[in-house]
Amino acid sequence: MSKLQEMFAQARRAQGGGGIGFVGKNRMPGKPRAAAVVVAFTTPDEAIVESAIKAGADGLLFNWDGKESSLEALHKAIDAAQTGDEKVICGLNILDGWEEIERETFEHLKELHVNYVVLPFDAPARLLALQVKDLELVVSVPMQKGEMYPIFMRNLTAFEGLAAVRLDFNLPDAISALSIEEVLRYRAVRDAVRFPAMLNVESSIDEADAYTLLTLGAQALIITALKSGEKTKQYVKQMRELMEQVYHEEKDSKESFGLTPSVRG
Repeated sequence: MSKLQEMFAQARRAQGGGGIGFVGKNRMPGKPRAAAVVVAFTTPDEAIVESAIKAGADGLLFNWDGKESSLEALHKAIDAAQTGDEKVICGLNILDGWEEIERETFEHLKELHVNYVVLPFDAPARLLALQVKDLELVVSVPMQKGEMYPIFMRNLTAFEGLAAVRLDFNLPDAISALSIEEVLRYRAVRDAVRFPAMLNVESSIDEADAYTLLTLGAQALIITALKSGEKTKQYVKQMRELMEQVYHEEKDSKESFGLTPSVRG
């Protein structure tokens, strides 16, 4: 099982406490959740990374400009994360520097304990052929208008090396206010890509928002780290608790009718 698949699956299983390092040993046991929680960082900050891990983040995602000179700070942040929890999955959202990226670049990222990289739609297609063992590829999928767009997105299945997609849907702040038609348009694109999905969530959500998000069939929610460790810790904790709550409420509801939960694993 790949690292990302393991993260998606682990979120839906009960987890014991403990871990490695001064952060990991303080982690609380986790209940099954509807989706994993991934924390995104615009700039690496070891203290905030440690807070996110302590709060129970399943994965981390750091921006990278493609420059060798910026990898040292990223390496320190990843080391801090994996000292806190050896199972945490760390990825890079590659923003630039495509012309400089070769197979050796991906090999080096793997040595820095990067588990996956996220590529935008306008990245060179040749990068999808630079498959390196234990470094997984994720493509960021934007939402575009047009009835043919979901059909167009089905062509992603031609790239067999992909491990997942990131749904970059620019959802509104009031997610629960989405109409049935709007949800169906998002869902059409989500289903067309067929790979496991990570969904961007730009703001805090409540229970109603969480249920709406689950209709989009994501295996992980990507939230953005806040400006302090304490605020980030509370944000991650809130998201975990919401995912636990909706998982168990839906599970209980389905079981009362003799069914199984509909949220994907």
